[in-house]
Amino acid sequence: MTIRTPLFCGTALAERIERVEAHFMAKAAEAARVRRGDQVGFAREIAGGIATYAEPDSPFNKVAGLGFAGTPTADELTQVEKAFHELDAPVQVELSNLAAPAVGELLTDHGYRLAGYENVLGMALDDLPAFEPPPGIEIRPCRDDESQLVVDILVESVRTPDTEGAAAAEDFPADALANALRDMDAAGTRRYLALIDGVPVGSGALRIAEGIAYFAGTATTVQHRRRGVQTALIATRLAEAKAAGCDIATVTTGPGTKSQQNVQRRGFDLLYTRALLLKTP
Repeated sequence: MTIRTPLFCGTALAERIERVEAHFMAKAAEAARVRRGDQVGFAREIAGGIATYAEPDSPFNKVAGLGFAGTPTADELTQVEKAFHELDAPVQVELSNLAAPAVGELLTDHGYRLAGYENVLGMALDDLPAFEPPPGIEIRPCRDDESQLVVDILVESVRTPDTEGAAAAEDFPADALANALRDMDAAGTRRYLALIDGVPVGSGALRIAEGIAYFAGTATTVQHRRRGVQTALIATRLAEAKAAGCDIATVTTGPGTKSQQNVQRRGFDLLYTRALLLKTP
C-alpha cells in the first residue's frame, strides 16, 4: 500500500496561491465593468495584494493577497478604505495565517473586526489516482445555453446550505451571485455540469493560472446530496487540471463543513486558514 505524502504549504506556496487568487479577482472586477459598460469598479494594488470592487453585493469586493510582499502603510490602507467607502461598501480583507503578522496588527489598529474564517486546501497532481464516477452520474462541460441552469443550481444550494461546520461568513443576493458567475466565466473559468440519469443536479467550476487549478462554485441540489455528486465533480476537474499541466489543485471551504470533508476524502490537505476581516463605512 502506497502512503501519500501530504502537501506541505510554506509561505512561498501560500504567496503563490494568494497571488493567483488576487489576480483573478482583478480580472473578474474588469469583467463586471465590461458587462455594465461603466467605470464604477476598480482593481488597485496594495503592498503585493489587490483590492477589487465589482458592483454592490458582489463577492469580488475584497482585498486579497496581503502579507507576502511587505506591509501596507497606514496611508495606503486609508486610501483603499476610502475607495470602498465612497461606494458605500465595507472593506473585507482575506488574510492568510501565513501572512506577515504586522498586517494583522495594522488592520486591528484600523478598526477591523473578525467576521469569520475559511480554509484553503490543496492537492499535488503528480500521482493522481484513477476514478470512476458512481453509476448514473455524468459530468460534462456546460454548454453556453446552460448558464442560467447553473445559476439556479448554485442559488438553491446557497439558500439551503449544509448545516455542518461553521456558518458561512458571507451571504450574497441571488442577482449578485448570478452576475458573479457570468463575470467568472468572462474571466476564464471553466464550468461543469453534473447529471444523474440525465437530470442536471450539480455544478462546479475550474480556473487555471500559473500551474494552479482552483476549484470553485461547487453546488448540488438538496434532494441529490450524499450521492457522490461532489466527489465526481472533484475527480473530473482533477483530471482536467492535470491534463492542462497544473502541478497543484486548490479549493476554499468553510471550516468543518461537508465540503471540506468531501475534498479531504479525495486527497486534499489543509494548507492554511484565512481570517475574514471587515470594516464598515
